[in-house]
Amino acid sequence: MVTIKEIAKELHLSTTTVSNVIHGKSWEVSPATVRRVKEALDRKGYVPNLGARSLAQKESKIIGLALKAQPDKAGNLIQDPFISVLTGAIEREIRNEGYYMMLYVSDKTEEIVRQARSWNVDGLILMGMVDDDGEWMDEHFKRPAVCVDNYSKEGLRRFVNIGLADEEGGYQMTRYLIGLGHRRIAFLSDGRYLPVDLARFDGYRRAIAEAGIDFHEEDSVVYSPFEEEREQSLAKICGQLRHYTAVFCVSDLYAVQLMGALYDRGIRVPEDISVAGFDDTLLGRSHRPALTTVRQDVEEKGVLAVKVIIGLLKGEEPKERDIRLPIHLVPRGSTASPGKKL
Repeated sequence: MVTIKEIAKELHLSTTTVSNVIHGKSWEVSPATVRRVKEALDRKGYVPNLGARSLAQKESKIIGLALKAQPDKAGNLIQDPFISVLTGAIEREIRNEGYYMMLYVSDKTEEIVRQARSWNVDGLILMGMVDDDGEWMDEHFKRPAVCVDNYSKEGLRRFVNIGLADEEGGYQMTRYLIGLGHRRIAFLSDGRYLPVDLARFDGYRRAIAEAGIDFHEEDSVVYSPFEEEREQSLAKICGQLRHYTAVFCVSDLYAVQLMGALYDRGIRVPEDISVAGFDDTLLGRSHRPALTTVRQDVEEKGVLAVKVIIGLLKGEEPKERDIRLPIHLVPRGSTASPGKKL
């Protein structure tokens, strides 16, 4: 790989002059020299060492996207449709703002901060902050940060959170199912009840209580998303759901996986059981029957996260520090009145 020193020697210039052109300090160099240097850079195929540049300067032009994964999270976190859409929106917006994105996934908050420091990132967009993560981040990361769906106990007081009206979404979907005539409605999750899932579950519980429907522990159906346990788990759930007319799944991913298992066992959706999800991802829209779900604008969430972090980097004070985006109910073909012949 050609170096600045080699290009400077060929052009009979100082390394400082060549470096100034590379780093955009063209006001310190004559236009003719700038042209000569750029021609040489193109001819030699010079690629700047962004890592070294980042460490040497106060501003790295790097914004980190850190995904805090649960230790027992199954598979590749990025393959989740919600995560992939969000990551794509954030990367595109960061690139449009003239920055670079560093993606890092870890189940340890301290490892996320260590990587952010080693790359000298200008700021962080964080996902998956729960429990004591907020207090730890407040103490150990002093640069601007924006959280997406933060449910940490301490709330990351210095940082901005972009969340969703999750509890309202759970409430509206359950009310919709009750409005169709369903009285036996199961709630399907992986049973860990992380804060986002818990908020959706709380909305479900509020709606059935308002309707005078008793809640029983068996109404909360536990699904194992682990690859090696998935088929056995789905088989058990399909048996359990024979006592219900509707099931509200905590995510579109789980809902679509469940509909596939129901189809394999001759259980028709929505004729035998209605299925609803949450998120409105491409996965649910592409399935047949298309999935009734709660829509959140995942791309808007990613774009807004970048706009806020760019504002913080410019020294702008955010108008809000806990932003809750709205939800929208999207009825489709996977739900119907119980016993309705379609």
